[in-house]
Amino acid sequence: MVIELQRLYQDGWTDGLIFIKGILLCRSIELRWANNERNVSCVPEGVYPMAIIQHPKFGECLLVNNVKGRSGILVHVANDAQKELRGCIAPVFSLSGNGKGLHSRLALNYIIENLKISGEKDHFIEIKSKK
Repeated sequence: MVIELQRLYQDGWTDGLIFIKGILLCRSIELRWANNERNVSCVPEGVYPMAIIQHPKFGECLLVNNVKGRSGILVHVANDAQKELRGCIAPVFSLSGNGKGLHSRLALNYIIENLKISGEKDHFIEIKSKK
């Protein structure tokens, strides 16, 4: 199953739309693009394998693998990119302004449930600019 993340780059953060099979599931918030620098940049555009994991701090979330020069990138719960993200992706149901969103736990659970019910074993995230 492929999750598609369509990004809109802002000056200090990155907003996005998350789709599965062309259906909009939720939105996303991330840090701004900063040349893929660890802990301060969003993930480079591309296609990456993902796995559903149980994280000690964030609970059930998604691990994004094979990002060049980076490791430990998660899709996890956060409602404020500047305060809660260090290069990860946070799904949210709605944007509340400047890298902030609402209902992140519900949005992440919705994504994970869609992946689980798909019956597919392999999961990917495709990150690209919004057209």
